[in-house]
Amino acid sequence: MPERLRDLPLFPLGLVALPTESVPLHIFEDRYKTMVEECLANSREFGIVWLSDDGLKTIGCACEIVDVLERMEDGRLNILTRGTRPFRVVERIEDRPYPAGIVEFLDDREEPLDPSVLAAAHDAYADLVEEATDRRPDADDLDGMGAYDMASTVDFGLDAKQGLLDLRAENARLRLVTRLFRAAIKRLELVSRARERARSNGKVRFT
Repeated sequence: MPERLRDLPLFPLGLVALPTESVPLHIFEDRYKTMVEECLANSREFGIVWLSDDGLKTIGCACEIVDVLERMEDGRLNILTRGTRPFRVVERIEDRPYPAGIVEFLDDREEPLDPSVLAAAHDAYADLVEEATDRRPDADDLDGMGAYDMASTVDFGLDAKQGLLDLRAENARLRLVTRLFRAAIKRLELVSRARERARSNGKVRFT
């Protein structure tokens, strides 16, 4: 049975966090300053949920506070957090000084990892990194990187990240990130060709 937590602090934001992703946050509202201070005092996680144009999503990502980067005199904080595990909001709790909820942490379906699917994702990710940086990751760097690890380093857009967070199988996540990496490579190639045309004034160069 999935683990259930009765009072996870919730932070509705215009972003999607993924497990393993580093997420810097600027905390300025009083209720969230209270939330962060309580999490720090009790070594507790809080949950980031995407506040989209369609409303608050029900599936979010728990985060731990890795470091307090800066405390300002007026109480504002800059913190560094890291995504830990996905959850579903079962019920909102309204009697806290900050948003909170009863949540259910989400486990993946039990299925063997498909080596060919993992290899395809690693290859696509390496191609994307090379296209963007001119440096191809070493095989040792890729070993052990799952879908979340790779996706957390690429800005796909919020809908794609939420779709990844919603999936409950690693094979499915790897297939999705492979498609996303390949689409990103095509976009980078189009941008590169457009820049080349701009540099040549629209003329074809033979030398």
